[in-house]
Amino acid sequence: MTKTALIAGASGINGSAVAALLVKQGWTVHGLSRSPTGQAGVLPVSADLQDAKATAAALKDIQPDAVFISTWARQDSEAENIRVNAAMVRNLLDGLPKPTGPRHVALVTGLKHYLGPFDAYGKGVLPQTPFREEQGRLDVENFYYAQEDELFAAAQRDGFSWSVHRPHTVIGKAVGNAMNMGTTLAAYATLCRETGRDFLFPGSAAQWTSLTDMTDAGLLAEHLLWATETEAAHNEDFNVVNGDIFRWQWMWDRIADWFGIEAVPFDGTERPLEQQMAEDAPLWRKLAEREGLAESDLGRLASPWHTDADLGRPIEVVTDMSKSRRLGFTGYKPTDDAFFELFEQLRADRLIP
Repeated sequence: MTKTALIAGASGINGSAVAALLVKQGWTVHGLSRSPTGQAGVLPVSADLQDAKATAAALKDIQPDAVFISTWARQDSEAENIRVNAAMVRNLLDGLPKPTGPRHVALVTGLKHYLGPFDAYGKGVLPQTPFREEQGRLDVENFYYAQEDELFAAAQRDGFSWSVHRPHTVIGKAVGNAMNMGTTLAAYATLCRETGRDFLFPGSAAQWTSLTDMTDAGLLAEHLLWATETEAAHNEDFNVVNGDIFRWQWMWDRIADWFGIEAVPFDGTERPLEQQMAEDAPLWRKLAEREGLAESDLGRLASPWHTDADLGRPIEVVTDMSKSRRLGFTGYKPTDDAFFELFEQLRADRLIP
């Protein structure tokens, strides 16, 4: 029989990749978002997860075998992040009809579980790298922890299984996404080529020279489905990254080569993209009109603040995946391939020239 899925955040980087995978595998897929977009094979569900009554009304006729939660709403403080994002998970799980059979709920969070929230990102006493699931929570308030607690409480009440997935920075396509390094770097490289500006690494010396890893959206989707369908993976938390490691001093040259520009050697000075790209919106609009691009609003493509947060970290960030490997997940994606495939897709979809 056809299985049914509900994806919260179906139009985002993670959610759209999960939707595409499930549709390909024959699932009936309901995609929930405030403003559903046309996704092939996805049944749109319109709801604001901050509105409990409206969410329950939108979900009253959906009885999913699997629920994938990959959405959040950025607020001005971590206290507000906790209040709003915990309520969104609670409203979703409370609004669904009670399970009539086995149900699995997968929550996507991230490495801020180990690094701390935006208010204290990469500061204080942090666990050793590589980050491992058994290292547990930091002694700080964190909206990821609040989301998990809502998940655990609902699972205990309603009897469904769960999994928590912690990707590193995700490489994938989504217009209007708040955290999108891949498209941000593509837009930045395009502007450097257009203007002849130097392609300057915006981050810290630690990120330039230290080892790091990332997560491809397609590989994350495979991991989510694997955990849903693998009983041994139920009621577990997982890191999920591509499986390779690299240094940005190598990757920066690779990205520059793809765009046909030269990478300027890093001199140790941080040059945040928020500053470098602060005046670029009009330039992008003119470029989009000239080249017939599908999106002329640079703000819907680039998220410099998030890329700066990742590339400005003062510490090494490497993630261990032994837990998944021991349970049988063998997915692997070279990170440079993930970037290049994204760039090719952006070009094919006329998002970059």
